[in-house]
Amino acid sequence: MKPTEEKSAPKAHATRSSESGRQGFILDLWGVRYQVEDVSRSVAFYTKQLGFKLDHQKLPAFAQVSIGNLKLILSGPGASGSRPMPDGRRQEPGGWNRVVLQVADLPARIEALKKAGLRFRNEMEVGPGGRQIQIEDPDGKSD
Repeated sequence: MKPTEEKSAPKAHATRSSESGRQGFILDLWGVRYQVEDVSRSVAFYTKQLGFKLDHQKLPAFAQVSIGNLKLILSGPGASGSRPMPDGRRQEPGGWNRVVLQVADLPARIEALKKAGLRFRNEMEVGPGGRQIQIEDPDGKSD
């Protein structure tokens, strides 16, 4: 998870037409699929620690949580979204892709989450996009 404080976060908009006037095929962003090792543990993390809402679950393989317009699809071992690719490559948790969440008062939120026992991969950084920090998810990967 990469909580960030940005002054103006652009909203996702549907692509309805191209320069040639044709209809675009992407209607909107629906959600983000996230590979996890333990769906129950991830549901508890996202709902109890970060305030996501549980939309649907079929344990132990799958759950969907949401916050605002973001749907986070948690796929564990055994979920259809976790099956190996045709060339044999396995989908695994981790990597450097992140879900970016906008928060109010990032320094205060960091302290509260640390007191709750959550771990961070780095210290808060300041850059051209604002302030940010990476929190570790329950699988010990950076989100």
